[in-house]
Order: sequence, then C-alpha cells, then structure tokens
Amino acid sequence: MKGLILSGGHGTRLRPITYSQQKQLIPVANKPILFYCIEDLINAGIHDIAIIVGPNKEQVIETVQSVEWNAKIAFICQDLPRGLAHAVKISEDFVKTDNFIMYLGDNLLKGGSVDFIRDFADSKVDASLLLTEVEDPRQYGVALVDEQKKIIVKLVEKPKNPPSNLSIVGIYGLTPRIFEAIDNIKPSWRGELEITDALHWLIENGYNVRYGMVQGWWKDTGRTEDILEANRLILDQIGTENSGIVESGTITGQVKIGKNTIIKGNSIIIGPVIIGHDCVISGSTIGPYTSIGDSSHIIESHISDSIVMEGGRIDHVDRVSDSLIGKNVTLKKQEPSKEGKSFVLGDGSQVTL
Repeated sequence: MKGLILSGGHGTRLRPITYSQQKQLIPVANKPILFYCIEDLINAGIHDIAIIVGPNKEQVIETVQSVEWNAKIAFICQDLPRGLAHAVKISEDFVKTDNFIMYLGDNLLKGGSVDFIRDFADSKVDASLLLTEVEDPRQYGVALVDEQKKIIVKLVEKPKNPPSNLSIVGIYGLTPRIFEAIDNIKPSWRGELEITDALHWLIENGYNVRYGMVQGWWKDTGRTEDILEANRLILDQIGTENSGIVESGTITGQVKIGKNTIIKGNSIIIGPVIIGHDCVISGSTIGPYTSIGDSSHIIESHISDSIVMEGGRIDHVDRVSDSLIGKNVTLKKQEPSKEGKSFVLGDGSQVTL
C-alpha cells in the first residue's frame, strides 16, 4: 500500500503566517504538522509516500528532505488548488495499481490512523473513510451510514440540512477505482474536482465504501485557534525530558527542554511546555501549554497557551497568551501594562508595545 499526503493550498485562514510559510509546516509542539502525517503512515507500515505540493513547494521539499525517513518520499506538483480529487488524479502514475491512503497534511489524529489503515487493508472494500461526530455538520462533508453493514450510503458536502452528524475526516483509504470515479465527475461550483463527488459516484454505482470512527480526538488545523488547541492536546502527552541547563528557577509538570537551552533568572516553567534547542529563558514565566521554538530568547516575559516559532525574541512583555508567533519575530515592550495580549504575527515581524 502507498501513501499520498496533500501539502498544497494557500492557507488563507492562517494569514499572515502563511504569507511566508506553508500551513502544513507550522509547528505544533515544535514539530511541523506535516511530520505527524508522515510518521503516522510509516507507523502503519507504509514506506512508499508521495506528497502533493503547491505554493511554497521548495520550502516543503527542503523541510521534508532535512530528515532521514524510513520511507521513500516523492513529490508531485499541483500547479493550482483544483480540488482534492484533482490531487488524486495527478498522482495516478505514482499509485499505479496499488491501494493507497490519502492523508490531508493539515490533519492531526490522536493515536494515529494505524487501526483504520489495517481495517481498510483487511476489508477488501473499494474505499474507506474515517468519520467523527461533530456539533455542526453543515461545515463539513457529511456521511449517512448503514451501521449494520458498516458502509456509507450517501455523502453530502456542507449540507444545509445534514442527514447525520458524521463528518468526513481527512484520511481516506482508496483503491485505483477512484480514478474511474474522478473521470466521471465534473468540477463543482467552486471550479474544483471534489473528492466527495468521486466517492459518491462509487456509492451510486454499487461499489462498497466502508467507514471507521475516530477514536480519541481529531483536529483540522485550518485556523489559528485549531492550531493552538492541537498544541495543547499534543503537549498533554509529551512527558518530561531536560537536555538543557537550569541555572535558577522552578519547573513543574511535563516539560521538555532542548540541548544548549539555558533557564535562568529564577524563571518559572509550568508544564506542559516544550522548549527547543539553543534558547535562553531569563526571568520569565512560561506555560502552561506553550511551545518555544529553537534559538528563541524570552526575557522578563510571561507566555502561556501559545506557540513561539524558532528565532523568536520576546522582551519584557507581560501576559502573552493564545498567540501564534512566527519565525524570527521580535516582540518587546517599552511601557508597563497589566493587560493580557493575544497575537498572530507573521515571520520577521517587529512589534514594540
């Protein structure tokens, strides 16, 4: 079986971060979201993977190739966002006659998809979808299922009157029959080839489309609040590891500290927190639920429920919370204030308060 990860799109809901970063490379607990997807497929025994790239393709390729993976990884370029089914269509030469898993590269799944993939491999069905219950199914692709036969009987994209509360998660088990389905659908009103339409064509033409249910949590990291929530969920599982130097301060809870990082000035670290390599934390309170990227300097500041990407410098800023702060951002304060502040700052920003 092969793996197909989608890592294209413009990520407009995550601007200004995505003006300079591909959204699937945004770090959660100091690891690009895309890496969780790759690791999940490898853990399921899939070692032949292609990644669909679009905008910032060089950035994606360079980042992925910076790691030695236990897998063969190829890259397929999609010139423009033309829909998920189009991304599948252009991968036909890669897939050939093999079954494959399509994985949206901005999805995070507690416990991964190993059980779902094994079930798909054993079931011999034509396609299999991972579903989860949602509060407002009008925002998603929705499935109507036959619980006894464990099959999907109908799929609807963002319906006004949903037939169920079961949303399609961005992990699909597919066979080469999907290419026939894609050849028989037309672009939607958005001008894109929708994977939901292709799967519905399979159902209408008598093919067997199975489903599995998410066990635990699932996050589609398409918005800032989703990324921060995913960061909190993953930090809850990080454990404790200290490879740095604690000159002075207190550390409580689950905290991971990278190599050559110095904690000093009676800093307070309240887990769960992850701090990368080559950082300086001085006279600051960090946490809970905070990720600090490599080579960051946090001086006399208080940061919680936030992601600070690599190269950040936060100087004398109180009560930064619920923030997504890009690479090499400088955030400093000249005037004292007791008010809490929330930021979404793109790479290279410089802000003085």
